[in-house]
This record gives sequence, structure tokens and C-alpha cells, in this order.
Amino acid sequence: MGFCGGTILSEYFILSAAHCMNQTRSFYVIVGEFDRDAKEGTESVHNVDEVFTHRYYVPETYHNDIALIKLRTPIRFTPFIVPACLPLREFAEDVLMRQEEGMVSGFGRVREGGRQATLLQRLSVPYVDRAVCIESSQFKITQRMFCAGYDMESKDACQGDSGGPHVTQFGETWFVTGVVSWGEGCAREGKYGVYTQVSKYVGWIRYVMTKFL
Repeated sequence: MGFCGGTILSEYFILSAAHCMNQTRSFYVIVGEFDRDAKEGTESVHNVDEVFTHRYYVPETYHNDIALIKLRTPIRFTPFIVPACLPLREFAEDVLMRQEEGMVSGFGRVREGGRQATLLQRLSVPYVDRAVCIESSQFKITQRMFCAGYDMESKDACQGDSGGPHVTQFGETWFVTGVVSWGEGCAREGKYGVYTQVSKYVGWIRYVMTKFL
């Protein structure tokens, strides 16, 4: 049973959420999965070598809710297993996050309180204006978070999607722009999904991936 998602950044590194790292002592990573109930032959399983949780992560507020997982063995890329591109900070903030929407994916619950998805789900989610985002929640939306999703439609990330990718397409390329972090329920009216803004951590990500390779 999976408990969180992640984004492949390279053959050795997976991007995820810090709050996912507190949920279990030992875990492994499966890539290339589409149907959890079937053995499709596209999957590969990897043991974890080391976990890097952001040193300033605050569990109570989800501030700096970001982590990197280093795998013990490298991922072999295939048509079913590909990394997302890590954008430059300026490009992410000036171009990618000014697109209309990004995409989120995962095996999380199909509805609030419902069962976990068997098939990998994906959903286009519009970027939400920062002022609207802040107004929608009594909880603090920091400068390192952003909102995406729908005001009235019942579509959202949900429990089990945490740590998974928010990616934005530019041309033919998908760039990682967010990490699924938190929300108030799932797809509630007037509420949005809250994501860790990857552009604020590009320096940290590159540092960890270079120093600990």
C-alpha cells in the first residue's frame, strides 16, 4: 500500500514532501507503476539509500514541506519511466507559474474519505491567484507555497497524493513546479490544494543532488 507520491528528478533522486518522511521508518520506491493490482512489467522497485528532509521543515504549518530521496540503485529510464525537468527559478516564476494550469498525479484517494485509486490518476489544476488563495484559508499560506485547483468543481489532489508531482508543460517539456503538500479536506467548495513551490528550493535541490550523488 503506497502512502505518498514523488517526482523522479534523476536516476538516483526522487522529490517528495517532508511530511511523508515522518510516516514510516523504512520504505521503498516503485517507479513505472500504472495499475497497482496488475503486474505490468514496466515497474521497478528501489531501496532507499538516504532521505534529505529540508532542515527548516515545520510539521505544524507545513512550512518547507519538501524532501529528497536518494535511491540505492539507479533508475533505468524507459518510455514508461521518465524524469521531470527541474526549472531555473526565474523561468519557473516568470513563465511556468504564469501558465493557466499545471498537472497533478497520484494514487491517492478518489474522494475525501474514499478508497485509494488502483489506477494512476492525473488532473489538470488551474493556478490560483495568490490573494484568492490566502483569502480561502484560515491557515497561513507562506511565500513558499501556492494554491491550485477548482473553486466549485469536485476535482482535487487527496490523501495519498502527498509528495507527488505538480508539473507544468512548456512546449513539449514537463517541468516540476510543485509538491503536493496539504489541503482542507479534498475538493471542498471554496478550498484549494496547497503545494510547496519548487522554484524557491531549486538551489537546495541542486546542492543536495550534487553533494550526495
